[in-house]
Amino acid sequence: MNEIFSRIDPSRTADDVIDQVEMLILEGVVRPGDRLPGERELARQFDISRPIVRDALKELESRGLVITRPGGGTHVADVIGEVFTPPVMDLISQNRKAAADYLEYRREIEGVAAEFAARRATEDDLALLAGIMQRMEDANASGNFDDEVAMDVEFHNAVGECAHNIVLLHTLRSCYRLLADGVFLSRTLIYKTPATQEVLLAQHRAIYDAIAAGNPQAAREAARAHIDYVEKAMNEAERNGEWQRVSRLRLRQRSG
Repeated sequence: MNEIFSRIDPSRTADDVIDQVEMLILEGVVRPGDRLPGERELARQFDISRPIVRDALKELESRGLVITRPGGGTHVADVIGEVFTPPVMDLISQNRKAAADYLEYRREIEGVAAEFAARRATEDDLALLAGIMQRMEDANASGNFDDEVAMDVEFHNAVGECAHNIVLLHTLRSCYRLLADGVFLSRTLIYKTPATQEVLLAQHRAIYDAIAAGNPQAAREAARAHIDYVEKAMNEAERNGEWQRVSRLRLRQRSG
């Protein structure tokens, strides 16, 4: 991990270390699962003694913000957690209205995130977003489906980060946790055909271009249009799948 911690006045206490780590978590600089530097390296970056760092890490762990794994270092805890309990997840994963409501929610919240990002993204934000966009295009060109899908989620996460709103950031991360887990919809269905892949890539590019141009209205419209298309693609995929199921049964019956 690159150096992201700032020097602390030697007269300060473990609380100052805790405050800095907490803000890095809140601002999304470090994510669940990220490994923090070792105790010695942290002491160097903070320019304080190792006992102070040790006390700070113990307190952060007691608050559930970091996890220390024997022989595996200290990692940021899963501060997002589960949006729904497993029983509720099972229910909503089989409910068409829940999937429709999920997309409706994403349409609005991603529109806001893209608008804020177009207003607030810094040069470093745009560099990060551009890198993700390039990796998505490279994955598309090489036919690497898994990487392209992963970059899809990463792109939307990054737009949320560029919005510079802590509550929006973590709300979106919770939203994308459901997407990554395939709770409401299967990304395999969405990316099923090369034509669909090209459309989705172009839509992500449109969102990026609007943010990079600092055009809030265009960014919001591009984000909403993207979800509209995802919803349409999912409906068509499900319909075609049902047609295929019925035609297969019909053939089997008449062939017998």
